[in-house]
Formats: sequence, C-alpha cells, structure tokens
Amino acid sequence: MNTIANATTASANAALKPGFTDPVVEAQATFRAAMLATAYAGRIVSTCIRVDDPAPFGSATAALCLALMDFETPVWLQSHSEEASAWLRFHCGLPVITETVAATFAIVTDPASMPSLSAFHQGDIEYPERSTTIIMQVPSLTGGPSMTWSGPGIKGSSVVAIAGLPSWFWSLWDLNRELYPRGLDIVFSCGNELISLPRTIQVVEKMGSVA
Repeated sequence: MNTIANATTASANAALKPGFTDPVVEAQATFRAAMLATAYAGRIVSTCIRVDDPAPFGSATAALCLALMDFETPVWLQSHSEEASAWLRFHCGLPVITETVAATFAIVTDPASMPSLSAFHQGDIEYPERSTTIIMQVPSLTGGPSMTWSGPGIKGSSVVAIAGLPSWFWSLWDLNRELYPRGLDIVFSCGNELISLPRTIQVVEKMGSVA
C-alpha cells in the first residue's frame, strides 16, 4: 500500500512544473524587483525572470511566489487550480488555505470576481505588518482607466492605468488607506512585470475627483 502511495506521489511531483532554474540568483533578482516596485509605487518593474508558471499564474506571479513565500506564509488562492496549489506546496512548502482573513498572501487571478478588500486581514494595531499582501494578476498594467497616484516613493504624482479591476475597487482602496498603519498592500502583475500599490498611496481619478 505504501509503495502505491509513494509511486502516486512521485508521479504527481514529476508532473509539476519546475521552479527557478537558479534558485538563489533568481530569487534575489525577483526580491530586488519587488523591493524596487514597493519603493517606487506606480512604476512598472520587470522581474527579468521567466518561470514555467502553473495555470493560471503568469510569470511574475509565479516568480513572486517563489521569492517571497515559504512554510510560514499561508496563502489563499482565488483559483481552485490543483496545479497551482500543488506547485506552491511543493516549491514553497506552504499551506494553501480557504479563509481569506487568515492569509499572509492572497493570489487573485480574476479581479472582476474577487472578494471585497475587507474580506482580507487588515493587520492589527500592535502588528500592522501582519496584514494580507495581495498579488493581483491583471490583463494589463497600462490599458485601464487613468488614475493619479501620490504618496511615499512618488515624486509629485504618477498616472497609472491598471486594467480589469472591479468597479468598486478604488472606493474601497480609499477606505483601506484610511486604516494606516493597518491596511492591505497590493502587487499587480501582468506577464513578467509588476506594479506595487502600498497602503500609503492615495489614488484619485485623473481629472481630480476621488476614485
């Protein structure tokens, strides 16, 4: 019986897509890209890494998972993809959970049908850094409505046009920002590129009305 179980496990692992080709170098490069994006919110940053990503992840999403997640970071997946779940468990050693509020990271692959931002952990007053970080995969980082971003890391302001977000997103983001130092942080990904949206960033419609 154990032989059969071991054979099944070995077969499943063999079918998994690989992670980084050079784990140390590529993880460091991805981490630097994530930190650069966070330092300069609204700027498009390339991970410069191509990962053979499991469906429905894109390359940047998969690279961020490999670089940022481990056995101590429970992850909530919007997609019920067994391929992605098995890939994360194997390469990151992490638990994939069903409760949004318990997630250190949440991976959203269909923003139009995502849960409300309030469904995720907003952090505690004593430990605001324990809030959920959302990696949100979008169809385009430049093809959406033009919004003006301002705040730490942005000189003056920056016009950003994320596509594919639900109609309520920016109004709830405004409420999220008011929770500071609590609140969510978001990384938008598309292909092998990303844009970071820290909780400190104010976003308004380009013409000046509140988003």
